[in-house]
Amino acid sequence: MHLSAATQFNPLPRNLLIGLIAACLPGLAAAQFTLAPLPYSADALEPHIDKLTMEIHHGRHHNAYVNNLNAQIKNNPELANLSLEAMQGQISRFNTAVRNNGGGHFNHDLFWQLMAPAGQRGAPGTALAADIDQAFGSLGEMKKRFDQAAIGRFGSGWAWLIVTPDKKLAITSTPNQDNPLMDLPEVQRGTPILGLDVWEHAYYLKYQNKRGEYATNWWNVVNWNEVTRRYTDAMK
Repeated sequence: MHLSAATQFNPLPRNLLIGLIAACLPGLAAAQFTLAPLPYSADALEPHIDKLTMEIHHGRHHNAYVNNLNAQIKNNPELANLSLEAMQGQISRFNTAVRNNGGGHFNHDLFWQLMAPAGQRGAPGTALAADIDQAFGSLGEMKKRFDQAAIGRFGSGWAWLIVTPDKKLAITSTPNQDNPLMDLPEVQRGTPILGLDVWEHAYYLKYQNKRGEYATNWWNVVNWNEVTRRYTDAMK
């Protein structure tokens, strides 16, 4: 039997089409946050940070934070309309899962950018170097205090160099995946321009329990060009 073109094409009823679109919306919303690729190859920071650690840290740990954060959008639909950075400044509105995974995503997204392969790291810019000298006495003293914050953080967390709201440099640390942008009473607020991940998964394959050695060697891969850019933006 021959069917006309009109008979062969039978569009879905409007109510069914709307239902299908609605069913797809949660999936579309869940794609709000994504894992960006590393800005360099996984072995680019060798020998200071090994390839396997970078692959596991980025591909498994960071990826888990992204997936877990997206899973929270269903019960917190306002997350779909927030940038990752804006979320940090109102994190107290949300549950612990959003705090942990939103912080984890933001912190790691920043962390990868604060490191670079050889030949791309640069040095502190003129204004940043002068501010470091004024705040800490010297770059070497700043590194020493920063390392103390990293080593002294009990358990998992981060060490930070920040620009405070009054445009001063300060060193602080936070537990777990908290960061200085978060509106939490226990956090010293400021704009992070440098941060070191001291969770064990960031260094244990190469350094085992030697967090101090990891912190010291990490300075060899710091992307001062990026730190300087973030400092300049924060000082505006």
